[in-house]
Amino acid sequence: MTEPTSRTDAMRTGDVKHMKWWGWGVEGVGFHHEDKPGFAQFVQKAVGLDLWGIEPTERPDFSELKVPASTASEEFVRVLSGIVGAGNIVVDDLSRVVHTYGKSLRDLVRIRSGEIARSPDVIVYPADEAEVQSVVEAAVEADAVIIPFGGGSNIAGSLEPHPDESRVVVSLDLGRLGRVLEIDTDAGLARIQAGALGPDLEAQLNRDGWTMGHFPDSFTHSTLGGWVATRSSGMQSDKYGDIADIVKGLRVVRAGGVLVIRAVPSASTGPSVREMVVGSEGRLGVITEVTVQVHRLPERRGIYAYFFKNLDHGLAAMQEIAESDVSPSVTRVSDAHETGFSLATSKESKGIQKMAQAGLMAYLKRRGWDLDEMCLSFIGFEGGEAYAKRQKSLADRIVRKHHGIGVGKGPGALYDQKKFDTPYIRDFLLDRGAAGDVSETAGPWSKLRGIHAAVYEAADRAYEKIGRKGWTMSHMSHSYHSGACLYFTFAFVFGDDPLGEYDTVKRAIQQAFVDAGGTISHHHGVGLEHAPWLEEDISPQGVAVMSGLFGAADPGGNFNPRKIVV
Repeated sequence: MTEPTSRTDAMRTGDVKHMKWWGWGVEGVGFHHEDKPGFAQFVQKAVGLDLWGIEPTERPDFSELKVPASTASEEFVRVLSGIVGAGNIVVDDLSRVVHTYGKSLRDLVRIRSGEIARSPDVIVYPADEAEVQSVVEAAVEADAVIIPFGGGSNIAGSLEPHPDESRVVVSLDLGRLGRVLEIDTDAGLARIQAGALGPDLEAQLNRDGWTMGHFPDSFTHSTLGGWVATRSSGMQSDKYGDIADIVKGLRVVRAGGVLVIRAVPSASTGPSVREMVVGSEGRLGVITEVTVQVHRLPERRGIYAYFFKNLDHGLAAMQEIAESDVSPSVTRVSDAHETGFSLATSKESKGIQKMAQAGLMAYLKRRGWDLDEMCLSFIGFEGGEAYAKRQKSLADRIVRKHHGIGVGKGPGALYDQKKFDTPYIRDFLLDRGAAGDVSETAGPWSKLRGIHAAVYEAADRAYEKIGRKGWTMSHMSHSYHSGACLYFTFAFVFGDDPLGEYDTVKRAIQQAFVDAGGTISHHHGVGLEHAPWLEEDISPQGVAVMSGLFGAADPGGNFNPRKIVV
């Protein structure tokens, strides 16, 4: 499986490339199980789906979609065309459908079934911040709704217009703003336009020997502005930090002017406006430029695989690593269910490699390990040769203390190659009538085991309620001194009411997060999907403060209204 490295490989809408309207990624790229001998058997056992006995659904036919007509007046379109040029504003149905939803399972079920209650009325592609400012002024003057659009990868409902929105909806696509503008080599700061896709951004930085180090699951199809707007985390956040740590300066277009946060190391200037913008999901304006902390490309980079006897041993090791002098770039440990899934998605081993794997499993059995409880872990190290070697040595010592076993760089290299492929597996299952989706949380080390158990129990009750055989799995990632992120995947075969069944399971998992002491979202944002639990997470007064902020900053409700809080 290969991914495009720039927008030129994706579907064209206007002068910007997008993912296909009915699924993740681009045409011709997808998940295949024929070369993974354990996968079909695993899926059959997990959710009762016979991959050999079922044909995938045919690709949805766009001509069968009933797309609501655009309500944008000719005069309004002329005004916008006068700002960005006639070739950079579109009202055709395909463009409007592409900009209607993100890429959550809920989004894809609805789009594939033709459920489009409300689409943007016009798509605008500004070329620079000045054009963004003019579009915003024109839209606010016309009392239109402005929804910023980056890569379209959001899975929290942050992009869709509200179904009963009567005003004209403008999807403001930042796809033409994709350049690294300047690198301050003394400070290690880079000014980057907000529409830059992950691969394009990194390629531009890498040419000069730099990296931002931010690699979320959606990296190949998401943008810097989207990462900031949803408060995302990357797979190497243990070293580089979450996006909130990486962002140092911002430019945000609002009605009447540009909100400017200068890139300084630290400041005591009242409540942090920078922090208000990070995670605001377009409610405070349109992010056009971000100044981020960048780092020199590491001399050495490696991700190593380990096995732990069970999840308790794995979590204890990760906690000690977080509290120690070790500074890894990646700390990840899968529970037993996800470990089984990872092994099932591996290609068939042959020859010496197959013998070595069989020998390892036999050795672990002799040590008294229950292989059904075994957990796979990845730990990454970056830096100078001596530094990375020393870091690995320190981590290995902690791993051994918790009865873990290192199995080398091979599995880690494979993980590194496949780390952005998960959404394709989700689409593969959806093509065959099954749900496969994710929910993530974060909590203190003291509560992680309780959160893990509570989610499994809640999901099992939900599967029983909908009368479906379900599967849940999880991994710990994004370690912090005080705790970590737990990332859950759940799956089941749809019955007669796909979205109703999905809601039952999703709600049960989200409620378990709150009840067990976790947060409702670690890095996917709030949008519409997680808003029902926000008050339980940040308290009624927290919601009141947030509502007051949005109401005061956008009294007309023109910027992506009703997201996060109503």
